[in-house]
Amino acid sequence: MGELKKTPLYEEHLKLNAKMIEFGGWEMPVWYTSIIEEHNKVREKVGIFDVSHMGEIEIKGKDAQKFIEYLLPNRIEDMKPYDILYTPMCNHEGGIVDDLLAYKYDEENFLLVVNASNIEKDFNWIREQSKNYNINIKNISDEISQIAIQGPLAEKQLQKIFTYDLNEIEFYKFRTLKYDNFEIILSRTGYTGEDGFEIYCKNEISVEIWKKLLKLVEEVGGSPSGLGARDTLRFEPKLLLYGNEMNDEITPLEAGLKWTLNLGKNFIGSEKILEQQKNGLKKVLRGIEINSKMPVRHDYEVYDAADNKIGYVTSGAKSPTLNKNLALIYIDKDKSKIGNEIFIKAKNKLLEAKIIKTPFYKGTSKGGKK
Repeated sequence: MGELKKTPLYEEHLKLNAKMIEFGGWEMPVWYTSIIEEHNKVREKVGIFDVSHMGEIEIKGKDAQKFIEYLLPNRIEDMKPYDILYTPMCNHEGGIVDDLLAYKYDEENFLLVVNASNIEKDFNWIREQSKNYNINIKNISDEISQIAIQGPLAEKQLQKIFTYDLNEIEFYKFRTLKYDNFEIILSRTGYTGEDGFEIYCKNEISVEIWKKLLKLVEEVGGSPSGLGARDTLRFEPKLLLYGNEMNDEITPLEAGLKWTLNLGKNFIGSEKILEQQKNGLKKVLRGIEINSKMPVRHDYEVYDAADNKIGYVTSGAKSPTLNKNLALIYIDKDKSKIGNEIFIKAKNKLLEAKIIKTPFYKGTSKGGKK
């Protein structure tokens, strides 16, 4: 592996004594004080995250909307200007290439925000599919920083920077605003289950914005938050993570993302997904509560009472908010009923667990699915 990439805010993390780790080829802060403390501050007050490692891909041109309608399975034609749509992006077998956010300016101008570890893969995939369309595709990830502010106090504190009334930005909408003569994107989505915003800006002003946001969150008892808290925060409301709950061989139907599919249109992978829907699913994603304090990890095996392997763990964590040992699993469809008792193999021990309803937690986000 070559040298790890660093975001423009790297030095700011070091000043805050952050614990840095490798994530998707990037050197990123996993925590500043502790995962639980940062998690609780976002749930109760507010926190800020450096998410500048995420990718941004522009798609512009006469055929932009027509192409994205084919590229992505969600309802692109229903999007209005300045709407944001959460959607998977599928391969020809129906597997998930990535999950992403599509930002629409107008029918000839879209921005796709993709996962950090998939930027190059996604960019190449999108270009390969675009040969018959009159569009221009540009990867602008290296030019853009992204900072998220999340929590019940996010709007109140962020409003101190902007004259624009942030209450006008509904959930899964965005605006372009001015900040010191620079154009920025301000969106309202989030990956924590709480209300919050994302600021997309040129790299040269990212440090200034980070410092300003840091003061604003600290004045109400908030703090910066690392990848550790980001993971537990997204896990509790069952917000999926690429590489855990999704990959190139898992379909949106298996991942519980049927609501993101417009099965009445032709999109990449639609034939295979329709076939799978007709034939029925063999595995599904479920939530479990474990009757043990021992943490369960990604890829731990799942068994039934007769010692048959029936699935595997995708994500597991001791929930800081609920104080329960929880996990998400893929499990054989015929074993997936709510209330069923199962077993997780962890370090040669079989831990008792029970299938429960998800999401585990519902927060203050202004509505929508993700």
